[in-house]
Amino acid sequence: MAKIKKGDLVQVITGAKPERGGDRGKQGKVLEILVEQNRVIVEGVNYVTKHNRVGQSQRGTKTGGIETMEAPIHISNVAVVDPSTKKPTRVGHRVEDQTKDGVKRTVRVRYAKKSGKDL
Repeated sequence: MAKIKKGDLVQVITGAKPERGGDRGKQGKVLEILVEQNRVIVEGVNYVTKHNRVGQSQRGTKTGGIETMEAPIHISNVAVVDPSTKKPTRVGHRVEDQTKDGVKRTVRVRYAKKSGKDL
């Protein structure tokens, strides 16, 4: 079971501080996970400028220019945020019994471990 999933709130835990133009400490939602490269795309983190060549679409409108977009960041550089304390935390799994339509199933559930200075 994955520790970080699409839609999770994560915090960047490594890199340069914001005073130096970095993203450490910023929080954002996971937009996409690139499993083969072990990278995630986080909303509002690791902005890059991309230059697109001018071309024409089917309708004849011109496309191109400079746009800013989020670039992937390594999955080890982010940590899931605990919803109660809003601090980065580790993720654990526990096995729970769940009944649905009278059928008893065993499922693994993610939960946030203790976060902050409580470790």
